[in-house]
Amino acid sequence: MYDHIGLRVADLDAATRFYTAVLAPLGHVLCSSGDGYAGFGPKGEPALWLHLNKWRKADGAHIAFRAADHDAVKAFHSEGLKSGGRDNGGAGPRKDYSPTYYAAFLIDPDGNNVEAVCV
Repeated sequence: MYDHIGLRVADLDAATRFYTAVLAPLGHVLCSSGDGYAGFGPKGEPALWLHLNKWRKADGAHIAFRAADHDAVKAFHSEGLKSGGRDNGGAGPRKDYSPTYYAAFLIDPDGNNVEAVCV
């Protein structure tokens, strides 16, 4: 649905470590990085861009990433907790969203709500 998303981050190294860890189980990698930015997505196709902004105030953006299966959702959550994320809802069904919605939620190092979902 989207071409790309950009997030402003206060600590690019911490954010890069976090997104490298949580996106790996979903099949995404660090595709591009340089002075003040990092891009993630399928190999050679960055779609999530992190931009350094040391003076950024957290705005609480929400991003949901598609996962291939329940195991990928679980790995996303587990790796995120190990990489500086905070729990915002462990892996499990969300019947109030839909009968087949299975997701996990984390707060990233900059206060954004990130989700992995498999339906």
